[in-house]
Amino acid sequence: MSIDNEHISVMRDRCIELLSPAIASSKNPVVVDATLGLGGHSEALLQKFPQLTVIAIDRDMDAITKASTRLSQFGDRLLTAHQSFDAIGDVVKDFGFKKIDGALFDLGTSSMQLDQSERGFSYSQDAPLDMRMDRRQSLTAAEIVNTYEPGQLVRILRTYGEEKFATRIVESIVRAREIAPMNSTAQLAALVKDAIPAATRRTGGNPAKRTFQALRIETNDELGSITRALPVALEILNVGARLVVMSFQSLEDRIVKEIFVSASTSGTPRELPVELPEFAAKFALVFRGSQGPTDVEVEENSRSQSVRLRAIERVAA
Repeated sequence: MSIDNEHISVMRDRCIELLSPAIASSKNPVVVDATLGLGGHSEALLQKFPQLTVIAIDRDMDAITKASTRLSQFGDRLLTAHQSFDAIGDVVKDFGFKKIDGALFDLGTSSMQLDQSERGFSYSQDAPLDMRMDRRQSLTAAEIVNTYEPGQLVRILRTYGEEKFATRIVESIVRAREIAPMNSTAQLAALVKDAIPAATRRTGGNPAKRTFQALRIETNDELGSITRALPVALEILNVGARLVVMSFQSLEDRIVKEIFVSASTSGTPRELPVELPEFAAKFALVFRGSQGPTDVEVEENSRSQSVRLRAIERVAA
């Protein structure tokens, strides 16, 4: 199966629509695709806007290699950087730009990473307990499971996985790792299943889902990266440019919402009857709240079901 056939970009048309106004009004527009993946969003942007340059960032070298091959026809209109997206400011500067005309973030793990069983992201196939998005880093999920203190592990599962049986799961992990290090996704998934009450296992999908999510987030510092990246992305937007973010779980979306609300809120004291220009918000929400996929898209691409999309525009320098 080709990349084109196997990869369906989530909310592609809506993302392009939201980014289009600033791109169309700029002579030599520049947009950052902060999570390149297999390049579906970048491809759509480059096809629609012949003068556009896309700076594509991904911490996964496999993604850059595959997307670069897919998008080779665009030549130097596609600039790639093997970095975490919280380096967005440095990446843009290193390519010789001060400001950009839009940025797109597609958060969480990519379809490619989930489909590559050997990467250890999936609980449905046995593989080394890895979960690194950037294989240059040393920390793996196996190291977390085998070396973190029990209290740390409970906190991670509760905070990042919203797992109410975190203590029971961690107790099982500790017993298992005292016998031998845990290095298998199948072993961990089975352990989680056995640690959870039987009645709970019958509902809500695979019981290991929350534990795997929590370990993946910790392994890759995903929430910290979002918290660092979005304020920088906002700062380098041109007036009229937009930042579009897709989140796939509530922890990500909560961070995006808080940053967007803060950026679009006036600093003028509430008791004053008029807006003070020096305290006016430099950003405005493109729409209130978040948007989700259409029923048609969910039917075509089941992975789009949980997506929440938010967009913000720079309205003042």
